[in-house]
Amino acid sequence: MLRPMFHPSKTLDSIAQIISAQSTTDSFELKKILITGVSQSSDDVEAGDIFIALPGEKTHGAKFAVDAIRNGARAVLTDSAGAEVITGIPVLITSNPRRSAGVLSAWFHSEPMRDLYSVGVTGTNGKTTVTTLLHQIVSLAGRESGLIGTIETRIGNEVLVSKRTTPESSELQSLAAVMRERHMRNLIMEVSSHSIALDRVRGSHFAVVGFTNLSQDHLDFHGTMDKYFEAKAALFTFEYADLAVINIDDAYGRKLQEITQLPVITLSRLNTEASWHYSKIEDEYFGASIAIRGTGGILIEGSVNLHGSYNYDNLLMAIAIAIESGVDPIDIAALLPKLRGASGRLEAVALGQKFAAFVDYAHSPDAVARVLETARELSKGRVIGVLGCGGDRDRSKRAAMGRALDDGSDVAIFTSDNPRSESADEILKEMTVGINTGSVISDRAQAIRSAVNEAEDGDVVIILGKGHETGQDISGVVHPFDDRIELAKAIEEKK
Repeated sequence: MLRPMFHPSKTLDSIAQIISAQSTTDSFELKKILITGVSQSSDDVEAGDIFIALPGEKTHGAKFAVDAIRNGARAVLTDSAGAEVITGIPVLITSNPRRSAGVLSAWFHSEPMRDLYSVGVTGTNGKTTVTTLLHQIVSLAGRESGLIGTIETRIGNEVLVSKRTTPESSELQSLAAVMRERHMRNLIMEVSSHSIALDRVRGSHFAVVGFTNLSQDHLDFHGTMDKYFEAKAALFTFEYADLAVINIDDAYGRKLQEITQLPVITLSRLNTEASWHYSKIEDEYFGASIAIRGTGGILIEGSVNLHGSYNYDNLLMAIAIAIESGVDPIDIAALLPKLRGASGRLEAVALGQKFAAFVDYAHSPDAVARVLETARELSKGRVIGVLGCGGDRDRSKRAAMGRALDDGSDVAIFTSDNPRSESADEILKEMTVGINTGSVISDRAQAIRSAVNEAEDGDVVIILGKGHETGQDISGVVHPFDDRIELAKAIEEKK
C-alpha cells in the first residue's frame, strides 16, 4: 500500500472518539498510544498502524491479527466477535467496522479527496473508458492527475497495478493523500457497486459523480436489480458529492435523475434537451467525426479514434466532466484526435491480416450485445465472436450472455473464462441452454485459434470477457493468459 511520505499521527483515544468505539483499554492509556497508519491488510501493516479486522464471508479478519501485531500494529479495530479472539494489544470495538474503516481512514488523512477535484464514475459498463478518457483529457491539458480503476492506478507518471476496481477504504484514502502530497489537481476514479455497498468509499467526497448505465450484473452479490440500483444511487447524495452527471439515455439514469437531490447535468447521444448531446456523429474508417453541444452553447467539433455508440456515450461524459472541472473547450477540441480508449476495451490486434481482430472486456449481457453491434458496424463480412463466463460469479447472467453471443455473431464460439472453483464444462452448459448453434471449445486458447482460422477477408474476430487481464484463474491457480497475446499468436500461425 502506497503511503504519504509525511505520516500523520493520532492518539488511539481520538480515534475511538471519531468512530464512537468501545475499547478494551481505559481512555487514559489510549491517550498515550500514537497511531501512524491505518491498514485493512495484515500484509500491509507497518509499525505504528491500527489494523482493521473485518468480518468476511468465509473467515474473520481477526484471524490475521497475529500477523498484523508481528508487523508492528499497535491496535486493532474490529467488531465484538473479532475482539473475542484478539489478545495482547488494545482493541477498539464497533458494531460496523467496515463503515468505521471508511470514516476513520478519511479522517486520519484529513479528508484528502476534498483537497483534489475528485471525480467518481459508476455504472455497469463504461467506468473504465470514461475515467481513462477523462484522465487523458485533463493530463493533456496540463493538469497533474491521479487515476484509480480496474486496470491501473496512476499518480502523475507513476503506474501501479490495481488489485480491485475500487480499493479498500484505508488504501483509497492513503492513495488520495499521496496524490495531494504530490500536488495532483485531479483524482479520477471508478466506483464499483461493491465498494458502495461495502462502505469502501464511506468518508469520501467527490466534486462530481457520473452515472453511465445499469444492466444485469453482480446479482450474485446484490440479489436483485432494485438492490443493485440502490447501491449505485447511494453515491448520488450530498454525503458523497456536490454534482451529478447522468446519462439519461439509460432508463435507470432517468430514474436516478428523478430521485437524486444533487444538481444534475444530463447527457444524451441524441436528445437535444439534455445538457450535453451530439449534434453530429459521422462514422469514419478510424473512428468518427463528431460535434458536441454543451451547456452555455458550447460547441466542440473534431475527429476521434473511437468506435461504437457506447464509446460515444463514454466520451460525452468525459468531456462534460472535464469542462465542469475547468478545462477549456478549445483545448478539448484540439485534443480529440489524441484520445484513446482503455486497454482491453475494443482493443485492436493488427498484424497485417485481412480481417479485423479485437479484444474486449465485455462480461455482462448488455455489454456483449453492445460490443457485437459495434463489431457488426465494422465488419465487411461476418462477425466471429468468442465468449466465456466467469466462475463463482453471477450465474443468472450466463444464459443471457450466451444468447447475446449467439444473436450478435455469425459464428459463435463458447469457451471458458476464469472458471475459478467451478467446472468450466458446467459453466458452458449454463451458457448454452436452449442454443443449438455455435461451437463449444472449453480450451480458451484453442477457441481463439479456431476463430482466427475461421476468419476470411473482411470478417471481424472479437474475443470477449477478459480484455486487459493477463491471467486465467482455474481451480484457484492463476495461469498466465492474455487474450491479446493468444490472438496475436493465432494470427501469426495462420499467416
